[in-house]
Amino acid sequence: MPTEKEKMLAGELYNALDEQLSTERTNARILLQQLNNADPADTETLNRTLKALIPNAGQDLWIQPPFYCDYGYNVEAGDKVFFNFNCVVLDVMKVTIGSRTLFGPNVQIYTAMHPVNHAERAAGLEFAQPIVIGEDVWVGGSAVICPGVTIGSRSIIGAGSVVTRDIPEDVFAAGNPCRVIRTISDI
Repeated sequence: MPTEKEKMLAGELYNALDEQLSTERTNARILLQQLNNADPADTETLNRTLKALIPNAGQDLWIQPPFYCDYGYNVEAGDKVFFNFNCVVLDVMKVTIGSRTLFGPNVQIYTAMHPVNHAERAAGLEFAQPIVIGEDVWVGGSAVICPGVTIGSRSIIGAGSVVTRDIPEDVFAAGNPCRVIRTISDI
């Protein structure tokens, strides 16, 4: 029989109050508290805390505290990824972020979902869908990226957008719901 964590990572209904998952979220909260309260000049402590919180990150991950996530280990980031102030990543499932991707302040990335069926919700069950964000993407402030979305490389998501569907490469997309406004061409 699969564990609740195995079910979570497989995108199946699982019990988020499972003891193992609760312990892992608590451990992430401890690291987040260290990160969010660290002396900004103490880069050694910041880097050590980031590596413990998000072990699957490339070189030069830069996060402006405060930052929040569920587990941290489900975030896979390339090199030189930047999160501005007050970002939230609900990484119940894998969040893959390409190198040199930039997130404005207050960006929210949600893999977690709750069942439509009220009885399943009342039973405390939830599930998730992964998110993939390509390389060299810029996500404007206060954008929300919903479960299961893929954003193509080099695209820009306008501030305040709610991304509910996949966005192709090399486009500017914005709105609620987010839609492609125009293509981007290098000058």
